[in-house]
Amino acid sequence: MTDTPTRVALITGGSGGIGRAVAERLAQDGIAVGVHYAGNKARADETVAAITAAGGRAIPVGGDVADEHEMAAAFDAVEAEFGGLDVVVNTAGIMALSPIATMNLDDLDRMHRTNIRGTFVVSQQAARRVRAGGAIINFSTTVTRTKFPTYGGYVASKAAVEAITLVLARELRGKDITVNTVAPGPTATPLFLDGKDEATVQNLAMASPLERLGTPDDIAESVAFLAGPARWINGQVLYANGGLA
Repeated sequence: MTDTPTRVALITGGSGGIGRAVAERLAQDGIAVGVHYAGNKARADETVAAITAAGGRAIPVGGDVADEHEMAAAFDAVEAEFGGLDVVVNTAGIMALSPIATMNLDDLDRMHRTNIRGTFVVSQQAARRVRAGGAIINFSTTVTRTKFPTYGGYVASKAAVEAITLVLARELRGKDITVNTVAPGPTATPLFLDGKDEATVQNLAMASPLERLGTPDDIAESVAFLAGPARWINGQVLYANGGLA
């Protein structure tokens, strides 16, 4: 009797926030994990250490998600270490908020380089490499529905992510690979909490019928579902927001 081959995942932005929760959650399911970081290797090392201390397998891999050569190298490293690739979760992203009328276009370009080009580059590599039975999971935002002011540039980048996802799901016809997007609502991460006063945070928490913010672990459960048992969900946007919208 042969052992079942280990499933392998690469998590971009896996060094903190939602990305770290996703990496640790997939490791709980026995998936070997490549923990990607852009600039903070120490945080990626902490995530790897937490996974290995719990009995899992993980390695750190660096690179700019918008650079196709650096991402090809990151994918190569994960495949060389674990023998293949089954799940790619693209949590890497940045958020710059401003009214459309006054937004700094350099901020817009920087955000779109990471969120749109980065998602495209990672999706391109994933489409070439993920094995049959695998899953590609990108990240959008519930603000594509709630349409909060000052999120115009950010929502534009995430609407593009959703479009890339839906097209790629159809382009991979016959390969037994699912492609979906998770769209979190307000989630208690440093990215979300930065710059918000307590009243704003509380108002957003109470906006959901569940009357709380989401947690990184909440979002990670959605990813684990799409990465594992949810084989009949494909080409969809999954709103993980507690009923906010």
